[in-house]
Amino acid sequence: MTKNYFVERFKYVLFNSDSKLDVSSIKYLPRWMVVLLDTFIVCTSIVLSYLVIKSTNLPFYDFLSIWQQGLIILIVNVLFFFIYGTYSGLIRHSTNVDILKITIASFSTGIVLIIFNYTSLFVLNEKVFLMPFLIVYGAFSFGIMLLFRIIVKGFYSLFKNLNPTSNKRILLLGVNDDTISIGESINTSNAQGFELAGFISFKKAHTRIKILGKPVYKYNNAFFDNINAMDVDGLLIVGNYVSIKQKNNIVDRCLKNGLSVYNAPELQQWNEGDVTQNIKEIQIEDLLERSPIVLNDHKISNFLSNKVVLVTGGAGSIGSEIARQISHYSPEQIIIIDQAESPLHELEMELLNAHPDHQYQFILADVRKKNRLEDIFKENKIDVVFHAAAYKHVPLIERNPTEAISTNIIGTIALADLAVSYHVKSFVMVSTDKAVNPTNVMGATKRAAEIYVQALQESASNTRFITTRFGNVLGSNGSVIPHFKKQIAQGGPVTVTHQDIIRYFMTIPEACQLVLQAGTMGSGGEVYVFDMGKPVKIMDLAERMIRLSGLEPGKDIEIQITGLRPGEKLFEELLNDDATTITTHHEKIMIAKDIVRDLDDVSNIVIEIAAAAEQQNQTVAVAKLKQLVPEFISKNSVFEVLDTKVNLSK
Repeated sequence: MTKNYFVERFKYVLFNSDSKLDVSSIKYLPRWMVVLLDTFIVCTSIVLSYLVIKSTNLPFYDFLSIWQQGLIILIVNVLFFFIYGTYSGLIRHSTNVDILKITIASFSTGIVLIIFNYTSLFVLNEKVFLMPFLIVYGAFSFGIMLLFRIIVKGFYSLFKNLNPTSNKRILLLGVNDDTISIGESINTSNAQGFELAGFISFKKAHTRIKILGKPVYKYNNAFFDNINAMDVDGLLIVGNYVSIKQKNNIVDRCLKNGLSVYNAPELQQWNEGDVTQNIKEIQIEDLLERSPIVLNDHKISNFLSNKVVLVTGGAGSIGSEIARQISHYSPEQIIIIDQAESPLHELEMELLNAHPDHQYQFILADVRKKNRLEDIFKENKIDVVFHAAAYKHVPLIERNPTEAISTNIIGTIALADLAVSYHVKSFVMVSTDKAVNPTNVMGATKRAAEIYVQALQESASNTRFITTRFGNVLGSNGSVIPHFKKQIAQGGPVTVTHQDIIRYFMTIPEACQLVLQAGTMGSGGEVYVFDMGKPVKIMDLAERMIRLSGLEPGKDIEIQITGLRPGEKLFEELLNDDATTITTHHEKIMIAKDIVRDLDDVSNIVIEIAAAAEQQNQTVAVAKLKQLVPEFISKNSVFEVLDTKVNLSK
């Protein structure tokens, strides 16, 4: 029988039998286990060193017993394990950095023990350690720890190579410590089937130099002209190595050449587990031309720490993220209310698991039921309210305006009035850019809620009412991104309402970060407008998402123009025509100075709106809403007739 027969048989037994071994599924040792293993190596090295020196007939110093000497060595060496974090690396992915940590820890241990030895001689006229003993110990401990890591890494690579997979060959963008470490990790892990094909340098070509045995290519205008010769499937971009503008350019060039693009955080931000679990296909959210948001954590902490915080609409996209972010600022208690049972239950499981020491209340409640809300205020000394509960889907609300009036207006008024009655310090309301010069019922109801809380603030309220206004949120329930993803997954078509429609976009975490920051600002009555960056053309968004899925617009996936929906604008605004803005100390937050109305006048119209909504008289309810919000001009809606009647009566 040939050698190849035995090799193939070995592969079969390992990977094709019922007891198939998949090394990529083997869990990593927890850090405490790595510390225990290294501690065992230290103890073993002490014993071996003792036996070696004893065999030479060299006398040990008897100032301390050999057990006491060993204990001192053990304590010092383990202390340096923690100081230099020798346990923090993954043994089967050990890199030069991990070896350097072990080297420095061993060297530091030797220096400290020598200093200790001669200090003892100077002070007590007695030596503790025999120098040959320390030298032999240092050689044993460093050598065994290094050998242990090499053996584990070698065996892992052997088994990985015996179980070949269809790997995607990728180029790493950039040449620095992070990308090299990630490259080495990719070389020793096949959890997601990646194979390192090389590096891309922005500075110069390294024709004679290889890193990790891989070539380094120069990125220039001709780079993609030669991409086929490199035989690669995609590029990996790490962290913020390139600007958003440059990243967009690279992604576009990759997609035109049929290459996949992957994204990974900087190495210090990686989650525990297999290194390649941190590598994801790039998402449309990663390509927003926005600079990172810098928060004043000290102010937010002062605002929320040891406070009882109520979040309405807490199971929704915005409300749940607000609750998550509040949890990081040590509130006394977070009360989360929503009428959606299943999402609220899921959030409860998530937050209790993530923050088992925090105090939460998860309450099923409807903001339209004032008596239910009042029970909550009576039972809890609430300091801060974040009001995110609202109906938000424009076409649906255009067909059901009385429901939006009940939730977005009457619900907000009930909550705001209770906040004043129960001496809540701060009330932060989440609004929308659709409240600006609204063309639909949803935007008009949110504008009406803004008008009421501003008027309430002006009536000498001790509660500080803050309104936050921003545009579309990427990834929120019912937003365009998940809608497009679903359509693409189904094979299309992707539907866009108008060729020229544009929207402002912000990620959910960004929006909620700015909501918390705005809550720390002002004296009350302000409407805070967020910097939404550059508007995005929805047609371009659809085309790019199709290409990111590895498909071609118009060829693999059709894009259909369906026409503007009821109440839909071509573009959104963040300011009313009569509003002006004032800058704040945060570069991404401005104050919109709207005209504040008299509370009695607002309340009288609201009563009429509420009465019409209660009677399900949609026409009267919307007509009264237009009276409260005179800039509300319907577009592509059955309620356009109300604007015509108003114009004819003038």
